[in-house]
Amino acid sequence: MKKFYETVTVEAHQTASTFAVMLDQKSAQTPARQPLQVPSAALAQAIAAEWEAQSDQIAVDLMPLTQVAATALDRVSSDTASYAQTIAAYGGTDLVCYRALNPDALVALQTAAWQPLVEWVAETFSASLTVTGGVTPVVQPPTTLAALQDAVADHDIFELASLGLATTASGSLVIALALSHGRIDADAAFAAGCLDEIWQAEQWGSDEDAETSRRNSRADIETAALFFELCRSP
Repeated sequence: MKKFYETVTVEAHQTASTFAVMLDQKSAQTPARQPLQVPSAALAQAIAAEWEAQSDQIAVDLMPLTQVAATALDRVSSDTASYAQTIAAYGGTDLVCYRALNPDALVALQTAAWQPLVEWVAETFSASLTVTGGVTPVVQPPTTLAALQDAVADHDIFELASLGLATTASGSLVIALALSHGRIDADAAFAAGCLDEIWQAEQWGSDEDAETSRRNSRADIETAALFFELCRSP
């Protein structure tokens, strides 16, 4: 899309406690034609910087914060309960619950990275997950799944959009919740989510497609972490 604006500013809407990204004094819009308004000045300024950095052609792929905000406004807000349920469903087959049986080095790495997160979820949300060896599915306790659903639902629409990005990028609701609550940072979240792939690459090498996939995962997790931080900034 060709760039159609000259100036980018942020406008505070005090009655709604939101901050709008303005393009030539007109509100920027989401793909669904909703005003691009977010709950913090810091987030609005960061999104405005993405718009300001565009050249003659607008490259949406270089505007990750804008994309998360648009997801919140266009998708999450229209059916928040359904979106939250989709994210929470990851808890039923969470990555961190399925451990390798061998070799010992991989087993040790998974235990060191994942078990503290399993214990944190149990302590923080009263969600005790069943951990197993191998890939045979295990049924998690209904009380655990309900607790995880409540933990997800405790996020507003903007946080939910970020949580969804972190969950899909890491393959784990547990990792995404830990990132959302500051239990781990983006680097730790990426390392935990891609632990098996990174280990395999270290043993037998990697290919371009796998490396691209990991770069994309890292970028998405870093975007989610930054979005959480900016969204909650005073």
